[in-house]
Amino acid sequence: MPRISPLVLLPFVVFAGLAGLFLGGIYREDPDALPSTLLGRNAPVLDVVPLGQVAAIDPDELTNGSVTLVNFWASWCAPCRVEHPQLMRLKRDGFAILGVNYKDDPQKAQRFLDELGDPFKAAGADPKGRTAIEWGVYGVPETFVVDGKGKVVSRFAGPVTDQILERRIRPAIESALTR
Repeated sequence: MPRISPLVLLPFVVFAGLAGLFLGGIYREDPDALPSTLLGRNAPVLDVVPLGQVAAIDPDELTNGSVTLVNFWASWCAPCRVEHPQLMRLKRDGFAILGVNYKDDPQKAQRFLDELGDPFKAAGADPKGRTAIEWGVYGVPETFVVDGKGKVVSRFAGPVTDQILERRIRPAIESALTR
């Protein structure tokens, strides 16, 4: 009986592997979601500088026992204006939001908050974007839900709309509250 070379099977193995990767990418829970290496890990330090008249971020804020949202935003960011009403609603509902102003002019950032309202318990500026890099931010706006022990529970890239608030952010907050 003639022997079959293992090299004959190689194209079939490669095809099966590529098909598996392709199908795995199609059937992800949310194919538009960008991955985050922070999920389930300790949140990085919020190394920011004071931002105008806004209360400064306390370094212990993420480990004080309360669920906290961390929102990266900028005054030049149109989607940040879109999500702002939802952030204000979360503030009215009693949730603590820490704002990280990303690569922005401090005066323009302060005018943005003066015009639209300040949803943040505290905020700081990240003028060079180093803190955003540590958090794995792809672009603004991005929102992270952090449990009271400092672990990142959820990350959402993009503006928090009404739908996102109800389907992604609030469930993540509930999950963080039960940890």
